[in-house]
Amino acid sequence: MDLFGIAGAAIQAVNPSVPATLTPLAGYTTDGAGHRTPTPATPQQVMAQVQPLTMRDLRQVEGLNLNGTLRAIYIRGVANATVRVSGLGGELVTLTDGPNAGIWLVNQVLEAWEGWTKCAVTLQNGG
Repeated sequence: MDLFGIAGAAIQAVNPSVPATLTPLAGYTTDGAGHRTPTPATPQQVMAQVQPLTMRDLRQVEGLNLNGTLRAIYIRGVANATVRVSGLGGELVTLTDGPNAGIWLVNQVLEAWEGWTKCAVTLQNGG
């Protein structure tokens, strides 16, 4: 059952989904001085819906020590936060239109279901 589609139909009237670019990371390269640089993988076009974090979301990310502008983004597809063991994750979501335009870092996956992911994200630039 496509719960995202069912709920999304009602929400679209108030808060429509917007096109976004999801850029996964394929790991890191390390230079001679030990500085690590993320290696982006092929960007994917997805539909996303930006919402404020709920009180439950805030409790869930409380120990992450995040600062700045935080939002919840519902993404049609799979997004990942940083997985240090595998060196993957920490994906970027780029929104080009609207009040939430900018590059957002996926800090934590709040919910993961078949076909969609809810992520806590932090704004990386001013749009």
